[in-house]
Amino acid sequence: MHSSLVHKDGNYRPAWERKLKMGIEVYVGRISGTVTADEVRSLFSVVGTVTSVHLVTDAASGDFRGCGYVRMSTDEEAREAIDLLNGAKLGDSLIVVKDAPPKNFKKTGPAGGGQRGNGAGKQPQKGR
Repeated sequence: MHSSLVHKDGNYRPAWERKLKMGIEVYVGRISGTVTADEVRSLFSVVGTVTSVHLVTDAASGDFRGCGYVRMSTDEEAREAIDLLNGAKLGDSLIVVKDAPPKNFKKTGPAGGGQRGNGAGKQPQKGR
């Protein structure tokens, strides 16, 4: 493996993570609807410098989706946030903290086909 693909801790880092220059984003799920971005920032600042907080809202309705992204200033702070804050209480719920996928990440189905609709994963019926 090429040495630039391996972090100083000896672990491989995916390409999208190596390209980030301003720190690493983590995904935060199960955020209570009563929690503010300032409260999220306050919690994550315990482990390091928070450079941004983005709480996700529905584009059509503007309603909060219960998740967001926190960008820490370093990879080490992002890893520590995942290790220490996953399962922490924020507001009235226990949050989930994990690696955020890259911005251009597209989730596909189990076979990589990206099937959509209610029939995804169902076997085709004979005679149709």
